[in-house]
Amino acid sequence: MEPTPELIDDLYREEILRARAMSPGEKLFAGARLFDYACAITLAGIRHQHPGIDDQQALEILRQRLALARRLEEGNDE
Repeated sequence: MEPTPELIDDLYREEILRARAMSPGEKLFAGARLFDYACAITLAGIRHQHPGIDDQQALEILRQRLALARRLEEGNDE
């Protein structure tokens, strides 16, 4: 069963209301948790792309990707 557009809109609206109700500290922690979650997903993808690498190598690739993202956001893609 596919969610209806109305259900998707309602869920999104509820998510926005929950975010607006958060204190600044809660928002800060939520951002940190989201970043950690995104890093975990990216590390899983790195391990899938590079079978057999160890944790240190996977973390180094993650660091390189984060550095590249930072440079691209700053408009310096050299």
